[in-house]
Amino acid sequence: MAMALDESKETDDVFEIDGFKYVVDKEFMVKAKPIKVDFLVSGFKVDCGIDFTSGCSSCGTTGSCCSDK
Repeated sequence: MAMALDESKETDDVFEIDGFKYVVDKEFMVKAKPIKVDFLVSGFKVDCGIDFTSGCSSCGTTGSCCSDK
């Protein structure tokens, strides 16, 4: 899972927290909640309620299997 700059659409929920606006697709929010964004020195870390490791060995990717590459 990742973050990107985007404009909100009718199909999005918009959350304003500490002066930052977060735009999340409503259907994705149902699957991913809770979503947590931590700001780090080198950027940010995004966690959510989706288990990206099911069916794949853990290799540091989100949502894909290393053996497929």
